[in-house]
Amino acid sequence: MPDAIEAVEADRAALLAVCDGLTEELWQAPSGCAGWRVQDVITHMANLFWLLVEPARLPDLSGLPTEQAQQAAVQARAGMSGEAALADYADVSKPALDKLAELAALEIELPLGDLGTHPAAVLPTAYAFDHYTHIRADLFPPRGPLPGEPPPSDELRVGSALDWISAALAQQNAAASQECTLDIEVTGTGARSIRFGHGGPMATIRSNGPALIRWITQRASWEDVGAESEGDNSALAVARTLKVF
Repeated sequence: MPDAIEAVEADRAALLAVCDGLTEELWQAPSGCAGWRVQDVITHMANLFWLLVEPARLPDLSGLPTEQAQQAAVQARAGMSGEAALADYADVSKPALDKLAELAALEIELPLGDLGTHPAAVLPTAYAFDHYTHIRADLFPPRGPLPGEPPPSDELRVGSALDWISAALAQQNAAASQECTLDIEVTGTGARSIRFGHGGPMATIRSNGPALIRWITQRASWEDVGAESEGDNSALAVARTLKVF
């Protein structure tokens, strides 16, 4: 998906500009991702690129669920300085983007553990989603400490992040998909309709794209982001538990 790779490239450039010259206080400041400093968020994004380029650079994470593996990988590199973490990200991201494009061109299915099994062409959307979310929801207010405005939430970047949500939602919430059927209506940038579950919809949730990314990652409640809902209360209760990572 060329658009998703372009989205990652755009957010990579924005991230490097945002982090250039950060003070030590800001590098060490808690991010919106629980337990991670600003520099840990950068390390995490670099680690995902190392998975593409040279996985041996990371500790053996075999058998760990995705979120535990990501935590362990960040902890293993926690002694780096913020500047070193940023330099590492800058260095690995260039060859990783080339590798990502190569993988996306393959007509194969990629088993990604609890992230789901997806066509290789979908993989860039996972990276676009990860960049979009961590930069805007974890580095900038209201959850993050960095000053100024976050990078744009434009059609390219929001749309690519929503493509991952569309692909991953059912697989990452398989049990919930057997309990209810929902329509998620995305308004504004990246507008689309996402059907979750099987059969006719029991409830509908409406929100704009950036708001959906925040509530579907459990970084905000529906009330926090102005999402609207209607329909069966039991289905809506299930909907509030949904999470994409």
